[in-house]
Formats: sequence, structure tokens, C-alpha cells
Amino acid sequence: MSTDKPTAARAYLARVRTALADLPANEIEELLEDVRPQLAEMETELGAAARVEDLVARLGTPESYAAELRASGGYPPAPAVPEAATEALPTAKQGRAGPRFALWGLLFCALGTALVAFSAAVRFDVEVLVGMLVLAPVFAVSVAFLLLRGTGALRELPEVVRARAMVQSMREDRSAERAFAYLNSLKPAWWLVCAFALLAFGLLMMIRDLHAVLLLPVLLVAAGLVMWAGPRIKADGRMLWIAVPVSAFVVGSAFGGLGAAVKLVRDRSYSSNSTPSYASSMYQDSHGNESLRYGQHELTNLYVFDANGKPLENVYLYDDRGRPLTITRYGCEKDTGTSQMTGQDNQFPRPKVVEGVQDDHGNVNGYNGYRGYCREDAGVPFAAVIPKAPATSGTPAPPTKPAQPTR
Repeated sequence: MSTDKPTAARAYLARVRTALADLPANEIEELLEDVRPQLAEMETELGAAARVEDLVARLGTPESYAAELRASGGYPPAPAVPEAATEALPTAKQGRAGPRFALWGLLFCALGTALVAFSAAVRFDVEVLVGMLVLAPVFAVSVAFLLLRGTGALRELPEVVRARAMVQSMREDRSAERAFAYLNSLKPAWWLVCAFALLAFGLLMMIRDLHAVLLLPVLLVAAGLVMWAGPRIKADGRMLWIAVPVSAFVVGSAFGGLGAAVKLVRDRSYSSNSTPSYASSMYQDSHGNESLRYGQHELTNLYVFDANGKPLENVYLYDDRGRPLTITRYGCEKDTGTSQMTGQDNQFPRPKVVEGVQDDHGNVNGYNGYRGYCREDAGVPFAAVIPKAPATSGTPAPPTKPAQPTR
């Protein structure tokens, strides 16, 4: 940098230093230690024509940025000064619709990402991630505003001001201040955890579906981005639009994985406490329960008819030793639209479980279907033809008496 003419980064840093002037000099230098390289990097990115206004669009005014440095370091707010003491940059009056959409769009996408990740992990199904396409337009518009206007307008929103004031008031409490300090110390480790969790998520999904290998490049890019963006959040608020959704995905998938583990343990426990079936069977279903087979085909339902072809209901099947022919019973889960284990018994017939996908208009198994669809069809899906016993020809002749011997 040239020393003859102050650059945008130097001018911005000078105003930050002025806003921190009431603090001891050594503590000011400590606060600005990480700010200088970030400002220099941002100025290089903006080019030779960089202006202070460009830095303000990204970081907010130097005074507001200094206030954030005070809050992060646990220092009291700056003393009140006359308004004329600080040179104000001329800014045009902007509406709040755009900044508000960018802020709440980020929060909406973070929540949606967490829910999708939770559902994918708890169901162990990579296809659920297609639901994130619904969030893509909102996220794109939010990022577009961020790139055009920066984070300065977002910092002036009333809800952001209130949130920052609330955090500042919490920092004034010693116990809360210690908690904040501890959480700040964990930030570097958190970005490593996020990167590792993304890769672990992709590898676990490949166990269920080899097509999940196509997801690995995306997760690798996300892991690299969060490692790069996480440490830069303090100097550049735009990095939140990378770090927050990725963190939400990691948290959602972690809770989903925990839910899947609890469900697996519950199913195993239910299976071990249920009515025992054939111990000598060589075949088990995906839940570890014994299964019935006809040749190589696993039976999940049986239909019983009487001699006239009438279907029988509520039939209980037993073997020749009086043991119940118990197999897994399936039903539809309303929340996810998929079939799941509902128990095991030897009662037949059962409702037929039909699975598929549907689109937003309710069309089933169409080209645009992406949401799970499941229904239970009662009744018998076919008509049975009962073979008749072969008829005899005529009435049987009465038995003849044996001939009497002649003398």
C-alpha cells in the first residue's frame, strides 16, 4: 500500500480506531490485530478503485463495526459523543424490504436445510435431499441482495439492533460473559466438526445407496467453503450466508442420525420381546424378524378363501406344533409418506401397502414426483378360483353278497 495517500482500508481502520479511543492503547491494538489483514484482503478484492463506501456496504459503518468489536471483547459500550464528532458518510435512504428479505431468507433457508437434513438422516434416504431445491430460489434472491447491497443495511434493521442489544446485555452478566467466551473459543473447532460431519454424512448415505457417491463432490465443496468462511465471519458478515446454512445442515443431520439410532434400538428391542418364531429358520427380514418364503419370494401377506371362493378375514395361522406363523407387519407413516414396521403378528390378511412418489398437485408416480406417497389398501386385490373336486360317474353299486358254496 502507498503511504502517500490513505487507502480505503486505512481510512476505515482509522475511524474504527477513533471509535475505540476510550480503551487502553494495547487493548485497541489487540482488537485490531485480526481486522487489518481482513480489510487489506477485502480492499485487494475490490481493486484499486475501492472506496470507504464499499467497505461500509460490506461491514457497516466503522462505528458500528467498532461496537461489535467491543461486544466480542466484552468491553462496555462507547461513551456518548456529540454527533458532529464523527464524520458521516452520505448515504441514500434505502427501504427495509430488501434487507429484511435477505435476513429472513437466510433464517428460512437455515431452518429448511436443518429439517431436510434431519429427515434424510432419520430415514437414511439420500433422495430426501431433493427437497432442498425448494429453498434454492429464496436463497438465491437473498444472496443476490447481499452481493449488491452488502450487510450494512441489514445491521440497521430494528430486529437486528434489538438482537445485538440483547446479546450486549447478556454479556454484561458475568456468568453469560464466561459462556460467550467459552463458545467463542470453540469456533475454530466447530468449522472442523462441520467439515468432518459433511463427509461422514455422504459416506454413510453411500452405505444405503451407491448413487449417493454423486453427492460427495457437493459435500466436499461445502466442507471447503465452511472451513474458509467460518474464520472470516468476524470481518465480513457476508460469510454468514455460507456458514449458517452449512451449520444448520450439520445440526439437523446430527439430530436425525440420533433419531435413526433410537429407532433402530427400539425396533430391535421390540423384536426381542415379541412372540418367538421359528428358531431354525435361515431367513430374516430387514428388521431381524423371521420371514415366510414361497420358493425364493418373501411373503408379507397371505389371503385365505373358503371352498366357495369367499375371502376369509381375521385368520390366525399356526404350524403343526401350535406355534404362530409370526412375521413383520407394515403400515404407512403419515409424516414421511413411507412404509414402516408397525409390529409383528400372525393375523391375515393385512392391508396392502402401496408406495410411490407424488408432486405438489397430488399426482402419484408422475415425472415431477419427489415427495413420498404411501397408502394402505384393504380387501383382496384379486379373485380366487377354487378348484372343484372331481365328480364320480353314477351312483356306486351296492356290494354283492358272496356266492353260497354248493354241496
